Amino acid sequence: MTADLSMPSNGRYALVNGRVVLPDEVVAGKAVVVNGSRIEDVTGIGYLGSDVPQIDVGGRIITPGLIDIHTHGALGHTFNEPTAEAFRVITEENGKRGVTSLVATTATAPIADLVASLEFTRRWMGETHTGAQVLGAHVEGPYFSLPQAGAQDPANIRNPNDGTVDQLLEHHDVIRQLTYAPELPGAIGLTRKLVKLGIVAAGGHSSAIEVEVAAAIDAGMRHIIHIWSAQSTTVREGPWRKPGMLEVTLTYPGLTVEMICDNKHLPPTLMKLAYKCIGPDRLCAISDATSGAGLPEGSKFSMGEMSYDVHDGVGMMLDRSAFAGSTTLLNQMVPILMEQVGVSLPRAVRMASLNPARVLGIEHQKGRLKAGRDADIAVFNEDFTAWGTAIGGRWQQY
Repeated sequence: MTADLSMPSNGRYALVNGRVVLPDEVVAGKAVVVNGSRIEDVTGIGYLGSDVPQIDVGGRIITPGLIDIHTHGALGHTFNEPTAEAFRVITEENGKRGVTSLVATTATAPIADLVASLEFTRRWMGETHTGAQVLGAHVEGPYFSLPQAGAQDPANIRNPNDGTVDQLLEHHDVIRQLTYAPELPGAIGLTRKLVKLGIVAAGGHSSAIEVEVAAAIDAGMRHIIHIWSAQSTTVREGPWRKPGMLEVTLTYPGLTVEMICDNKHLPPTLMKLAYKCIGPDRLCAISDATSGAGLPEGSKFSMGEMSYDVHDGVGMMLDRSAFAGSTTLLNQMVPILMEQVGVSLPRAVRMASLNPARVLGIEHQKGRLKAGRDADIAVFNEDFTAWGTAIGGRWQQY
């Protein structure tokens, strides 16, 4: 963070002289008033009392703190590493970018390693830290279709009926989302378990046809990860065309959907199609950042036993057969949405804040600048580098 913010670390103050981004509009002449850990009000500057310290943000953009529900790592570390160093580096780098909260996302690995990551996530969440708040864990895999593994480790891909699910779900208190292929043996039973435990049941890395996805939706699956990436599409069986997960994602109205908005995973035409079909209330921008995020071109990085590199501004398999997650963090995806997809500023911010909060069921706490919400706030420069970040009202100094 480049701002020199001499303000109460956890008191009452107002941000003024900024463009305040609300879910449907950008307003000027308003103050965002913070009292302790909560937003007290968004009000006209003339209504501020003389006792309220005013922080002039110099005409910059004031948004709710961004929320990344699918991020694996940054700067050479991943959430598969159950260490304080890994979590500190990743969360602080996100905090510097205006990401105030995130879901620590693991990649496919041996069950014992995933359990260790979940146990560490639980301990981390019970402590106080600087950097983005960890809201829980997103277990991405290992229950995937092998042909749709992408950059996930094929050696550790499993079926949900192999007896390992319960080992993971012993840590259901920290798992916010679990992603799996709905066509696999045991997937419908897994869906029902997740719903009962209040965990987001998410589809991804799948070879399913529509009837298989629909069965999981009927059982409670309501979220789909990274559209177009590791998703089945229409196949022919004789003369019959059978839609896949992609077509279901684009057309079923009850689903929330993730999109990697780095302008690498998807060209603008596909991002425009997703936005047109799914809309600004159900489509979520996610980084899917790996440990290559923030590293220079050519850098090598790894997740578990798999190795990748940063090539052409994105993570790639060394054999160039597939992407290996993004190297772009969430703040830099907002201008891509505006410039490449034609999304307005309020809607682009909504896709990176309020919509992810809705997926997690915390939209009454986070994701918008409104009285009573957590004082998770980002102040951005024109290029969407972060000038300042407040998490629970506390301005982060790195």
